[in-house]
Amino acid sequence: MIEEEKLTKSLFEAPKIDQQERMVEAILFASSEPVTLKEIISRLPHGCEPEQALENLKEKYKSSGINLVKVGECWALRTAADLSFLMQKETVEVRKLSRAAIETLAIIAYHQSVTRAEIEEIRGVSVSRGTIDLLMELDWIKIGRRRMSPGRPVTFATTQNFLDHFGLESARDLPGLKELKSAGLLESPAPPGSAITEKMLEGEDQQNDLFTEKKTI
Repeated sequence: MIEEEKLTKSLFEAPKIDQQERMVEAILFASSEPVTLKEIISRLPHGCEPEQALENLKEKYKSSGINLVKVGECWALRTAADLSFLMQKETVEVRKLSRAAIETLAIIAYHQSVTRAEIEEIRGVSVSRGTIDLLMELDWIKIGRRRMSPGRPVTFATTQNFLDHFGLESARDLPGLKELKSAGLLESPAPPGSAITEKMLEGEDQQNDLFTEKKTI
């Protein structure tokens, strides 16, 4: 029995430590998840010292763009923390707002400051809390002064960010009905005679595809 063990050890002699490091490095690089020491041992030839190989690799990668880090009981190759900013990518996500949000924003822009009840009167339908929350989250509208009327209702107005987003110096620079039509931005206008046409477009206009949310991530 003892002779068999000696024969086995002689046939499968552990490679040198630098080769062990290469093997451990390959295992870690090829794995999509952190690897446990037990898993590393199961892949290495008999007699290897994975603990020493890991420590050597950790020191080797210490000043590199890639670090060998311990995650719980596992090991993994990770981008150096001070270089994480290189992995960030900025993209512009463009998506259209709902018609309800577009109409609400247009009413606020052209009738500011305006109460929620007045928005609902112009649109002819109720305004959901989600619509107001979305426009406030985009920082396109803000809460204005309370009206000196029964109930002291809050009013809504557009923000500086709204003007900046649409390239306006002030709310007075908002385009009129004729300008929007000539620009092709009123492809689906509200039906003639509707509440939103008669009330919101008195000397002003209806906004449709003009309002598009742009978000950088």
